[in-house]
Amino acid sequence: MARFPAIAFSKIAVPKAGTLVITAGEGGALGGFGAQVDEAAGGAVSRAIKAAGFKGKSGAALDVWAPGELGLARISVIGVGKAEDMEAGDWLKLGGQIMARLQAGAGDGATVVLEAPGASEEAVAAEKAADAVLGLKLRSYKFDKYKTRKGNDEEAEAEGKVSKVTFGVAAPSAVQTAFASRDKVASGVLLARDLVNEPANSLGPVEFAKKAQDLSKLGVDVDVLGGKELKRLKMNALLAVAQGSARPPRVVVMRWNGAKDKAAAPVAFVGKGVVFDTGGISIKPALHMEDMKGDMGGAAAVVGLMHALAARKARVNAVGVIGVVENMPDGKAQRPGDIVRSMSGQTIEVINTDAEGRLVLADALWYAQQKFKPKFMIDLATLTGAVLVALGQHHAGLFANNDELAERLVAAGEATGEKVWRLPLGKEYDKQIDSKNADMKNAAGRHGGAITAAQFLKRFVDDVPWAHLDVAGTAMGSPASEVNQSWGSGFGVRLLDRLVADHYEE
Repeated sequence: MARFPAIAFSKIAVPKAGTLVITAGEGGALGGFGAQVDEAAGGAVSRAIKAAGFKGKSGAALDVWAPGELGLARISVIGVGKAEDMEAGDWLKLGGQIMARLQAGAGDGATVVLEAPGASEEAVAAEKAADAVLGLKLRSYKFDKYKTRKGNDEEAEAEGKVSKVTFGVAAPSAVQTAFASRDKVASGVLLARDLVNEPANSLGPVEFAKKAQDLSKLGVDVDVLGGKELKRLKMNALLAVAQGSARPPRVVVMRWNGAKDKAAAPVAFVGKGVVFDTGGISIKPALHMEDMKGDMGGAAAVVGLMHALAARKARVNAVGVIGVVENMPDGKAQRPGDIVRSMSGQTIEVINTDAEGRLVLADALWYAQQKFKPKFMIDLATLTGAVLVALGQHHAGLFANNDELAERLVAAGEATGEKVWRLPLGKEYDKQIDSKNADMKNAAGRHGGAITAAQFLKRFVDDVPWAHLDVAGTAMGSPASEVNQSWGSGFGVRLLDRLVADHYEE
């Protein structure tokens, strides 16, 4: 699949070959090491900066090819702007920008020396450097599993040459230690991206469940519930979505017990896993239906998160529950007007079979809270197009019944760059999902569509603190960024890992 460069750490030194990446501050000012390199190159770097009018703005780049007598293929100068104002997210983006620069040019080995020119402390702290390394790894991801003509792909050919990146830092062991946990989280993000990018003919509910079962290698207890178990549990809302598909549904339960008290209440994460969504009988338009392979982005994030927590041995008890189905318009498919009885006992009139994700989550949420009595529940789902209308693709929609949990999610989003924006819940919206024929209906019209979907889910949550993340605009097809050029973003893994790390570990 993706080809990642090997990452190493060493003391700051000028390499003898390959590419050297250095940073420049405002006005193109070089740091102490950069100035030494420039002097060794006979002033080639400073002359290039002046000739190109390079101002060192954040993200700007300048290449100096075959500089002086150094033996290097090139020196790549990356602007950091006002280095003293850089925050953690800026160092993450810098790492992505560096990787993009390395991919754009020839040369096998690369050395990166991070400085903060113009800052009072020019040496970059280990945590900031580790954020940059994380950004580099996230940016290096590319889903090319199914490409057979990679040799004729100029971009792939160039990327394949970046086989090793060495970070020259003041304290290599400290940066390596700081990066170790980030590396585990990155692996969770990339797993989620792989799952979202995988075509539906290769990743059905059974195959998805098998991918989740691989987490057992990390010490995660994984249980897979098949059709018989789901019927016995009376998960009829979830089963109704799956009944039109030839591929059977699965519910996967993943448990990581990392807290000292193994009996302590866990934190719980629930994911919508519709591996392909045709809309069912209420079939979607053909245009862009291929994107519906990504309608399991919420479940992918939960699997990626559980991978991250287990891999870094998070000191928390955590449960992940994903409902995995396919929504197809078979002769056995549910119809508009059908009424199903959910696991909670509440009845649902199916107005629109394309509002299927909330049916899956209704049973998964009820199961998670009844089975595990968690401290909180957070569900993730590519649930509504309405959230894109409201927020675009730079924030996920956040709905919550608990202010503290909501505030912590917002803070984690700001810290990681996986931003969320809180939208309202309220009894007024309940009226839109009330049904004449059942306890509720699964679709309430166009007005406030993301809100009424969340209000529907709220009916399957008791008093447990709960948040719903509508990631329809951020988990798939989101805008390219410094740290992600992939269609599947893995959104939610770093956000929720940060939430756990900041507030729920022992």
